[in-house]
Amino acid sequence: MNPLPIVKVLSMRRIFTSSMTRSGWSKAARAAHSLQPLIIATAALLSLNPMVMARASDHQEWIGLSSDKSHFVRRGSNEQFIPWGVNYDHDRHGRLLEEYWLEEWEDVEEDFTEIRQLGANCVRVHHQVGAFMAAPDRADAGAVHQLKKLVTLAAEKGLYLNITGLGCYHRSSIPEWYDRLEESERWAVQALFWETVAEACSESPAVFCYDLMNEPILPGNEPETEWLAGEFAGKYFVQRIALDLNERSRVEVASDWVQLMTSSIRRVDDRHLITVGVIPWVFVFGGGQPLFYSPEVASHLDFVSIHLYPESDATAKALESLSTYDIGKPLVIEETFPLRCSPVELTSFIQSSQSVVDGWFSFYWGQTPDELLTGTPSVAGQITADWLIQFKAMAESMKQPPKTD
Repeated sequence: MNPLPIVKVLSMRRIFTSSMTRSGWSKAARAAHSLQPLIIATAALLSLNPMVMARASDHQEWIGLSSDKSHFVRRGSNEQFIPWGVNYDHDRHGRLLEEYWLEEWEDVEEDFTEIRQLGANCVRVHHQVGAFMAAPDRADAGAVHQLKKLVTLAAEKGLYLNITGLGCYHRSSIPEWYDRLEESERWAVQALFWETVAEACSESPAVFCYDLMNEPILPGNEPETEWLAGEFAGKYFVQRIALDLNERSRVEVASDWVQLMTSSIRRVDDRHLITVGVIPWVFVFGGGQPLFYSPEVASHLDFVSIHLYPESDATAKALESLSTYDIGKPLVIEETFPLRCSPVELTSFIQSSQSVVDGWFSFYWGQTPDELLTGTPSVAGQITADWLIQFKAMAESMKQPPKTD
């Protein structure tokens, strides 16, 4: 695959987030713009076994698909559910969740409280292979324990988790043994990762979905030598699921991989939804057909997830591209942010997409608008604060089902 489209898609996103993490803002109380504070009751500590996790979230309904599989519903009441969430992919310092969720758990709790105060009902968390797999055939018990703790926290805060897995965002955290594996061996580790995660989460309604991998790609006609692609700000957000097609079609490889991952999940969890978050190459290239949401591959998935960052002069094109991914399943914009447009333009884009899109996820990196605007904010801080203020202002209306005639 030509790396230039990946650079085009990721460069603004990664440069922006890296400029955010170098600034090192502190948790301050005063700002030019203020959010109305909310008082959060202190929750009792709970055991982490699955039955207690389920009891902790009894007030949450399981999320599933409507009878026609066109939108999300709360299974108990059958009311439509619209995800309005954020990606919690790293903190203000650029650290991944597993790099601080043990020693600094109080920060995770505080961040989830702040996310809830912004009006979000979902959080997308990103988990790394290196954190969860101690060996090719063995999961890390400590990571599994902490994941259960995270699920319990989400339930306490009234949030649903989008659990994205198989991350290799920091090359230094990838086990040497993992990079040495052949394709089939690598897939086996990935399948065990998902079986382990799904078994840990299977009894909690606080999980919205499993996202198999962030932005997977395949090689072109020529073999590749690296599993990772598109490094920005020290992170690798794009990953190949194969290095060589070996006379297979791209659809065949994608379908085989997705089927293996989903079947591993379904062995232990037949209730939570499954998706895979992709770069919408149809939008990037201006044509063509989606790979992971082709009929052969999408049949294994419950809904469509794409990552879309509209440009100021191309919001109409972005809206038009959504129709390609409107395949009769719920469509979620799993990543969006005002990187190449203003917060006002992004607001307009999101509102205009409501007739096609069933949910949206933006970003939260551990700082409220108040904190971002303390002192003399950076350009990135100002944009982020402005967007978070708008995100909160839109929250209640965006979570309401569209009116029907």
